[in-house]
Amino acid sequence: MARAPRPWFAPKRFGYGAGFPIVWQGWVLLIALFAGLVGAITLLDGTTRAMAVTGLVVATVIVAAAKTEGGWRWRSGKSL
Repeated sequence: MARAPRPWFAPKRFGYGAGFPIVWQGWVLLIALFAGLVGAITLLDGTTRAMAVTGLVVATVIVAAAKTEGGWRWRSGKSL
């Protein structure tokens, strides 16, 4: 029997989006984002830099949204 995929991020208690990573894959995603941002900012110029940073952030948001427990929705802190 196949296991259900485990979420990478906990839901935020307040607001919209993902909280902190809860498994190693989430931490690897964030480390890869920061490494990519540092690399893009230091190695690229102008429009290429802007496109690389935008691409990294958009890709990270898409993966985080797909891998957040309970999905992304507005949370007011009353219950998870």
